[in-house]
Amino acid sequence: MFTEEKQCMIFAAGLGTRLKPLTDTLPKALVPVNGKPLLEHILLRLKAAGFTKIIINVHHFADQIIDFIAQNDWGMNICISDERDKLLETGGGIKKAEKLFTHNQPCLIHNVDILSNLDINRFYAAHNINNLATVLVSKRTSNRYLLFNEENRLVGWTNVQTGEVKTPYEHLDITSCKHLAFAGIHIISPAIFKLMKDWEDKFSIVDFYLSVAQQQQIYGYEAEHLRIIDVGKLDTLQEAEKFLQ
Repeated sequence: MFTEEKQCMIFAAGLGTRLKPLTDTLPKALVPVNGKPLLEHILLRLKAAGFTKIIINVHHFADQIIDFIAQNDWGMNICISDERDKLLETGGGIKKAEKLFTHNQPCLIHNVDILSNLDINRFYAAHNINNLATVLVSKRTSNRYLLFNEENRLVGWTNVQTGEVKTPYEHLDITSCKHLAFAGIHIISPAIFKLMKDWEDKFSIVDFYLSVAQQQQIYGYEAEHLRIIDVGKLDTLQEAEKFLQ
């Protein structure tokens, strides 16, 4: 009998340069918040939400992450996508891990340095398997925004500081688009891997989404009362500790 397996890929390969000097001796994924590594906070949330399969990509101080996973019984099937030879960015990381995914199921993608109050199951259930991806977005101040039409379908990207715009649509009026900030959490459908086949091994998932947005349905999801903390800089660690109390 067919049984759904809820799976998630956690991006934990980054260099964590904005968290120096902490990341001079440990990976960003193991930076502690309230006495627990960021990775542990994410894993416990996923377990509570019923996820049973986790893929973690590693590069910077990879052995420390692998040892941390091995030393604990997480009650989930956890596998490692090893990027020690080359850091592949977000799109390349997903492509490299293809063989580790259960291919008839969607997969949640979650940055290790993102803490939130997101109802993960509600977000997961909102994804339509016929759509290529669903991206978590919010109305917060940023320099970079994803652009959406009235139906919340992805149509472009802009950097409001530089004026740069990326879109597959030749005459897109960005003033009529919704400007929403990407939250570093999204859901992909299995069809994505076929479309990635001809891409180089290192690329951004946002660039990939924009390249296929005209042909493929990629939608934004706005969660009610969403609170998000990007623990990417030292000054956000204290904020994160208050958030998790």
